[in-house]
Amino acid sequence: MELLNVAQLSTNPLFLSLILLFSLLVWLQLEKRKTLNLPPSPPKLPLIGDIHQLGKLPHRSLRDLSKKYGSLLLLQLGYNPTFLVSSADMVREIVKNHDIDHCCKIFFYKCKDMACAPYGDYWRQVKKMSFVQHFSNQSVQSFQFIRDEEVELLINKIRSVCLKGESIYLIDMLMSVSSNIVSRCVLSHKSEEDGRSKLGELGKRLLILFNSLCVGDMFPYLRWVDVLTGLIPSMKAVSAELDAFLDQVIQEHKALESYVKKNFLSIIMQLQKNGTFEMDLAQENIKAYCVKLEGYDIPSNTKVLINAWAIQRDPKWWENPEEFIPERFENSSIDFKGQDFQLNPFDFGKRRCPRIAFGVASIEFVMANLLYWFDWKLPAGETTENMDIAELYGLTVI
Repeated sequence: MELLNVAQLSTNPLFLSLILLFSLLVWLQLEKRKTLNLPPSPPKLPLIGDIHQLGKLPHRSLRDLSKKYGSLLLLQLGYNPTFLVSSADMVREIVKNHDIDHCCKIFFYKCKDMACAPYGDYWRQVKKMSFVQHFSNQSVQSFQFIRDEEVELLINKIRSVCLKGESIYLIDMLMSVSSNIVSRCVLSHKSEEDGRSKLGELGKRLLILFNSLCVGDMFPYLRWVDVLTGLIPSMKAVSAELDAFLDQVIQEHKALESYVKKNFLSIIMQLQKNGTFEMDLAQENIKAYCVKLEGYDIPSNTKVLINAWAIQRDPKWWENPEEFIPERFENSSIDFKGQDFQLNPFDFGKRRCPRIAFGVASIEFVMANLLYWFDWKLPAGETTENMDIAELYGLTVI
């Protein structure tokens, strides 16, 4: 069969219909954009949009774009339109007038995870149960024995290294004690013990996957690339192993007739047994619609990205924000629990982290013991001037 030449194509009804349909779709999209008052945007490239402007340290690149185009701007990250907010005042406006509109997050576990479930009855009940049963001040204090035991182990490890005259790499130690406190409170299982643990291993693999580039997130039609690179198979494998581990822990808890020291999982299982927690998640909880912010139209299905790193280094609120000056917090009236948006480690609004009391109790207890038992100094030959304190970009900026 001979190939159609250009002249034949120009008279082919199917070809002409496709051209007409494509032109109509492009025209409708352009007309729709004309009717919306969209935020300013930087110049885009075909297909990839603004991805090329992110650089190796996206938080800094986004801060620079905000300085140039304003604290509110619209980015096109591949297929995804993304609304970037880089101002504490705008965050306050979102919390005050649009909190419910912007309180849904990326979904895990089919939207049944408390942190990522869409706003609605299911999420409200899960949050209420979590706060009353797990994260109230009384509940946090009930787990003090775990903090005592884990911090005592940490202090003994550091003391043994000091007696040998060796330097200490604190990052691994602090991550280990933090993970162990959380996992013991939740599951009665240590995350890590002498560097070996199934849960700890799975956690590290999950963090690596979270930080991996997922092409399908930006270009859904290229999701097959993530299969070829092994990312999707790796995610499924880790997810299956984690589910199997959690199923095993649940079966172990069911085999016990009573719990001398209750953990989060035992409390949830008891509530489930009593029929206290019965709310199901319905898909109608997940909605998308257009909203207005500062006179701009934010189209439905637009992701909202708040650059907390840039806000917490805004010269409007902080003097010499790039310098390490811990004394600036000594007599500060700024509330870090979600009321003052220039310092916001625990999120804000309805999605503010319910684990604040738990997290603060753990951090303060660990830090107080480290400062009480030891005098700290840099290793021999190291000075503050030659230390590399540049941040690393990942799931969080460290």
